[in-house]
Amino acid sequence: MKKTSQKAAYPAVLILALLLTGISCADGPDAPADTPAGPVPVTLEQDQNGNYRIFRGGEPYYIKGAGGSRHLDLLVESGGNSIRTWRTRNADRILDEAHERGLTVMMGIWLQHERHGFDYDDEEAVARQKEEVREKILRYRDHPALLAWGLGNEVDLMYTNTRVWHAVEDIAQMVKELDPNHLVTTVVAGVNEEKVRLIKEKVPSIDFLSINTYAGLDYLPQRVRETGWNRPYAVTEWGPTGHWQIDRTEWDVPIEQTSTEKSEVYRSRYHNSILADTALCLGSYAFLWGQKQETTPTWYGMFLETGEITEVVDAMQYNWTGTWPEERAPSIHNLTIEGQTAHDDVYLSPGGTYTAVVEGMHPHGQSYEVRWEFLPESTDIRAGGDPEERPETLHGLEVEQDDGTLVFRAPETPGPYRLFTYLVTDQNRAAVANIPFFVREN
Repeated sequence: MKKTSQKAAYPAVLILALLLTGISCADGPDAPADTPAGPVPVTLEQDQNGNYRIFRGGEPYYIKGAGGSRHLDLLVESGGNSIRTWRTRNADRILDEAHERGLTVMMGIWLQHERHGFDYDDEEAVARQKEEVREKILRYRDHPALLAWGLGNEVDLMYTNTRVWHAVEDIAQMVKELDPNHLVTTVVAGVNEEKVRLIKEKVPSIDFLSINTYAGLDYLPQRVRETGWNRPYAVTEWGPTGHWQIDRTEWDVPIEQTSTEKSEVYRSRYHNSILADTALCLGSYAFLWGQKQETTPTWYGMFLETGEITEVVDAMQYNWTGTWPEERAPSIHNLTIEGQTAHDDVYLSPGGTYTAVVEGMHPHGQSYEVRWEFLPESTDIRAGGDPEERPETLHGLEVEQDDGTLVFRAPETPGPYRLFTYLVTDQNRAAVANIPFFVREN
C-alpha cells in the first residue's frame, strides 16, 4: 500500500494525535504486520582454512534452497531457508512473501540468449538490456529478503558468441556499484575447462559461480576443481537425472525415474556432493519446488499438477533437517505392462487388451488411491527449460481396475505413448511413475 493511500484512510485529527504520541500511521490496521525495514547486508568470507562462507547480517548462512516461489509455508516447514527465481516477474510479491516467512531470495535477472535470437554484437541492444537491469536493481536492492542477484540463466547454452561474458561483466560491475549489500553471481549450464577459463578471464566481478547440473552433480566437486575453478560456487539447479542423460527406449524416448527413485537420488546427491564440498560450495537450490511440463508433466516437479506432495519433498526435508516429515508420501517399487518394465521396450498392438500392474507401499501403512492416465508422447521438446505444451490426456482406454491392477485397451493409432500411475493419500501426498510404450501393427 502506498503511503499516500495509508494517510487517506485516517482523519486529520487522528493523524495529529498519532504524531504527538510517536505512533506512525503505518502502524495502523491497514499496514502489513511486518513491514520491510531495509537491506540485510550479505558478505562472502574465506576462513583461515580456505573455506568460503556466506554471512548474512553478520551470521553464517548456508543456502538450503529450492527453485520456485510457491508452497512457501511447506518450504519453511521442511527446513528450507531460501528460494531462487529466474526473472523479476512478481518480484514485489515474492520478496514480501519470502520475508514474512524468514526466507531469502536469490533474485534472477533475466539476460537474453543467443539461441533466442539476441545478438551480443549489437551494442545498442546490449546497452538497452543493461539499462533494464539497472532499473530492476534500483527497485529491489533494499528489500530485506534479498540474498543475491543471479545474472542470467544459462546464457552459455548453445552459444557461439563469447562477447556475452563482456556484457555479464559490465552488468556485474554496475550491480556491485548500485548495491554493495548483496552478492552477485551468474548461472551457467554445467562447467568445463573452456567455460571456466572465459568466466575467470572476462567476468571477475561475480562473487561466486552458480552451476545448474543434474546427473553431473555426482562428480561436481571434483569436476569444478579439474576445470580450474578455485573460488566459491552454489548449485542453483539440481534434481533427478536429466531427460537428455538417461536411458532411452528403442524408439528414442527417455525413460523417466519413478518418484521413489528420484527421492533416493535427491538424498544421495545432496549428501555426497553438495554437503561434501565444505570448502567451496555455498549451498544449493533444488529443482523444482512446483510443477512444470518438461518432456513429461512429472519429470522435474516436486509436486503433481493437482498439488499433491511427492516423495522428493520428503527427501528434501530429510536433507535439510535430518528428520522425515510426520506425513509421508507412498513409494512405487515397480510398474509393468504384461510383466514388462520400461527398460524392456514395451510394444503393443492397436486396440489390444493388456494389463498394467503397479507395486507400491506406504512407510506408515496408510491407504492410498491408485490413479491412471494415458498420454501420447510429447512432441513439443525444447531446450534449456523453455516452455513446452502438455500433451492431452487420452480417455476411454481403461477397461477395469482393481487396486494396483489396470486392464486397458491400447490406442488404435500407432505411435509412442506413456501410461502414468499416481498413488495418492488423503493427506495430499503422492508417488508417481510412468512407462513408455509403442503401438505398432504386428
